[in-house]
Amino acid sequence: MSIKREIEKARIELTAALRSAARMGLNEGVCNHFSLELPGSPDRFLINPQGLHWSELTPADLMIVDEKGEVVAGKHNVEPTAFFIHGRIHLNKRKKCVLHTHMPFATSLCLLEDGQLDCAANQNAMRFWNRIGYDGEYGGVALDNAEGDRICNALGDRDVLFLAHHGVIVCGDNVPYAFDDLYYLERSCMVQVLAQSTGGKLKRAPTHLVEQAAKQIEGERQQSVLHFEALQRLLDRHEPGWSKLR
Repeated sequence: MSIKREIEKARIELTAALRSAARMGLNEGVCNHFSLELPGSPDRFLINPQGLHWSELTPADLMIVDEKGEVVAGKHNVEPTAFFIHGRIHLNKRKKCVLHTHMPFATSLCLLEDGQLDCAANQNAMRFWNRIGYDGEYGGVALDNAEGDRICNALGDRDVLFLAHHGVIVCGDNVPYAFDDLYYLERSCMVQVLAQSTGGKLKRAPTHLVEQAAKQIEGERQQSVLHFEALQRLLDRHEPGWSKLR
């Protein structure tokens, strides 16, 4: 596949992720960002622009920024906080895809003292066993590289980060993997919040079974791709014209 075609595919996939997240209620106003390393250019990145609702984005609306967060190509602006978080993770951790949201159930755990996702209580959460980091120190709105670096350091070698008082970050090797994790992270947090709201004690599976389930789910990543392909078909059916490249 040519680089041009790879970039077109990347634009379409990132747009599909943003629109699908909006359909699921995982967005918040015109805030938060999804970003993706630009094929063939490891120091350039696709990111959604400032001021557009995720549900109205097309591939042509996505911006290209460089390693400094400067706009390289696109017809819109980029929101100031966007690249201070995403850029540091892309550049320092070499993550291909970085999704940041304030989605409600995951964020609700960020508001609790010692709030964490219990990866041994729910099969869907088991996929995140040993993959989650927790940033317990809120640093304010991310308006400089220092805060971006602090968040990046809190992520460490994990794929998911819970940010105290803030929201979550999910990273992946590509858009389908990252989005599938984002979806199941919110579902896992939702059922945990619902279960804990009963006042009952969570029933935890034995560690060896949790580790086994995590490996099994990781070995079935074709499910992530199939899920994402299904979401794109839904967009084709319900939102004609969403994938316009121009």
